Amino acid sequence: MSFVPDHLRPTLEAALNRLVPPTADGHPGGTALGVVGYIDGLLDAFAFDPPHIWAGGPFSGRAGGSAGFDEFVALSPLEALAWRTRIEGSNGIPERERMGPVLGWRREYMTGLLALGTDFSYAAPEEQDARLDAIPEFRDLLYQHAVEGAYAAPEYGGNRDLRGWQAIGFPGDVQPRGYTDAEVEGK
Repeated sequence: MSFVPDHLRPTLEAALNRLVPPTADGHPGGTALGVVGYIDGLLDAFAFDPPHIWAGGPFSGRAGGSAGFDEFVALSPLEALAWRTRIEGSNGIPERERMGPVLGWRREYMTGLLALGTDFSYAAPEEQDARLDAIPEFRDLLYQHAVEGAYAAPEYGGNRDLRGWQAIGFPGDVQPRGYTDAEVEGK
C-alpha cells in the first residue's frame, strides 16, 4: 500500500534528507533509512486489518523469543476513533469533532508537499531549507515523523536494515535478553 503519490515522492525524499541528512561520518539519512515507507505506512495504517498502529510482541525475534512485532494489535473503538481523526482528520464527522475540526495528517502532508513545489528535489539546499522554514507546522510534523521512522522498530516501515539504530549506536530491542547490571550502570 502507498498513500504518498508517486509524483510527490521525490519531494518527500528530498525534504526528509534535509531534516535527517546523510553525513560524511556514516549516518545514512532519512531516505536511505526508509522513512518514506514509515510515513506511507502511518498515513495508510487503516488499509490493513488490524490497522498498523501498534506492533505486537512481546518480542521482535531479533534477540531471541518468538517474533511478534510484525503482528499488529487490534485497536479499541476509542483508539481507532482517535487514530482515524489524527490521520484522516475530522471530515465533518461529529464524533471526530468533539474538540473542533481536525485537518488530519493526510491533508497536512498533501498540502505541505505541494507547497514545497514540484521542483523541490532539484532546488539548492539553501532554497530547500527556506521553503521548509516557510511552512513551520509542516516542517515540524515531517521532522517528528522523520525521526520516528529513522529510529523506531523496523516493523513500522522505517529504520531499514536497522541502520538507524546502528548510526546512533543503539543496540536495538534486546528483549528477551535484557541488559546486564553493568550495561545498566554504564560500566
